[in-house]
Amino acid sequence: MHRTSSIAVFSFAALWLALAWILLSRNWMQMNDLFQLINFEEPHELDIRQMWGAYSPFYSVQQYAPPADGCEITQVNILQRHGARFPTFGAAVFIVSAVQKLQSVNEYAHPSMNFLSSFVYTLGTNDLVPFGALQSHEAGGTVFERYAGLVDADNLPFVRASSGTRVVDSANNWTAGFSAACHHKYNPPLSVILSEEGNDTLENHMCPNAGTSIVQTSEWLAIYAPPITARLNSWAPGAHLTDRETSALISLCAFHTAASFSASSANSPNTLGNLSPFCALFSPSEFASFDYYYDLDKYYYTGYGAPLDLGRVQGVGYVNELLARLTGQPVRDQTQTNRTLDEDPSTFPLNRTIYADFSHDNTIVAIFGALGLFRQPHPLSTAKPDARRTWHTHDMVPFSGRMVVEKLKCGEAGDHVRILVNDALQPLPFCTSERDYLGSSLCTLDAFVESQIYARDNGEGDWERCFS
Repeated sequence: MHRTSSIAVFSFAALWLALAWILLSRNWMQMNDLFQLINFEEPHELDIRQMWGAYSPFYSVQQYAPPADGCEITQVNILQRHGARFPTFGAAVFIVSAVQKLQSVNEYAHPSMNFLSSFVYTLGTNDLVPFGALQSHEAGGTVFERYAGLVDADNLPFVRASSGTRVVDSANNWTAGFSAACHHKYNPPLSVILSEEGNDTLENHMCPNAGTSIVQTSEWLAIYAPPITARLNSWAPGAHLTDRETSALISLCAFHTAASFSASSANSPNTLGNLSPFCALFSPSEFASFDYYYDLDKYYYTGYGAPLDLGRVQGVGYVNELLARLTGQPVRDQTQTNRTLDEDPSTFPLNRTIYADFSHDNTIVAIFGALGLFRQPHPLSTAKPDARRTWHTHDMVPFSGRMVVEKLKCGEAGDHVRILVNDALQPLPFCTSERDYLGSSLCTLDAFVESQIYARDNGEGDWERCFS
C-alpha cells in the first residue's frame, strides 16, 4: 500500500504539470496536432470506447448540421461536463482491491492476465487527466470556429463553473482553447465559480430527500456480472473477485486508457491511443452490459426514474437561468439559483451571445429531465435492456459531453430555439411548434418558453418535497 500511495503522489504531480502546460503553453501548433488525435467523428463504428457509459470520451453523435436557410444563430448556450478524470475515491477502492486480488495469485490460467505480473497501478483520484484537459481545450476551439461571428472584443463568452476542481480546470482549459483558436484575439475569462457548498445550479446536491440508483443498478449487476466474475476467477485461481470488483475492472479499462493517453500512442485521427490491457479481459457484449449499468444509474438517480420522482427537479434552476438568457428577462426561480449572483448583471449578464457553463454528469441528466429531453415510453428494465431505448449515457453525458441550446432568428418567422446534445439535434415533442415549415427540431422561442412550465412553476411542488 505504501508503494501505491507514493506512485499516486507522483501521478498527481505529473497531472498538474500537464495541466499547467496546457494552460500556459504558447506552442499552439503542437497543441493543434494533439487535438487531431482525440477527434471522435464516426458514431457508427463498433467501438468499445462508446460502451463505457459515463466514462466514454466525447464524440459527435451526429455531424453538426447548420441552421436551415433563412435562420441565423443569435445566441448560444453551452452546458458541458468536465473532461476525463481519474476514478473517484469511492470507485478507486474497488478498483485497487480487484487489482490487488488479481496480483496475489500464484499463477494465471489465461495469457490475457500475464500483464498483471508487472503492472503497477498509478492512477490518482477525482481530478482531470491530461486527456481530459485536451478534450476541454478542443471544445473551446470548436466553439470559436463554429460561432466566431457572435464574438467581438466587447462581447466575449460568459463562462461559469461549479467549484469542483475538475470542473474549474475544464472551464479554464475551454477558455484557453477558445483563445488559441482565434490566435489570442479574444480571451474569455472564467467569470463565476459557483460554490458547491451553497446554491449552485451546476451541481445536484440541494435535494436532501433525493434517493439513489443503488437498487436498480444492483439488480442489473446481479444479472450481468456473475458469469464474467466466474470467468475471471477461473483465469486467476484464488483471486476470489466479487461482482462489484468485476465491474470496477471494466471501468479500469476506460480510466487506464484515458490516463495513459499520449500523442505517440495514437495511430489514427479517431484513436484514443492504445487501449489498456484491462480492455482485453472483456468482450464487446460484456462492455455493452457494463454500459447499460450506467444507463440505469443515470436514469434512476437524477433522471426520470429517480426515487420519489425527485431527479429532474434538481435541474429546474438551470432551466430557469436558460430561459432568462433566451428571453433577456431576469431570472425567476425559487429553487437552486443563487439569487445574489443572478440579480447582478456582472455575474449573470443577459446581453451576451455565448454562454458556457461547466458541470457534472448527474446534474446535466437532471437538466435534461427538467427540459423534457430523452423521455422514455417505459421505465428502463433492470432485467433486460430495450434495444429501442434512446437513453444511452455514452451519447448523453460522456466526458466533455455538452448540450448546446441555439437561439435563431428566422426572418419573419421570428425567434426560434433548437437543442443539440453532442452535436445531435434533439426532437422537441413537448414544443407545440415543432416540425413547422422550418423543419424538425426547431421550436419558436415563445412556444419553447411555454413548454417549460415544469421549471417555470419551480418543479410543480417537487422542490418542496425535497425537504418535506
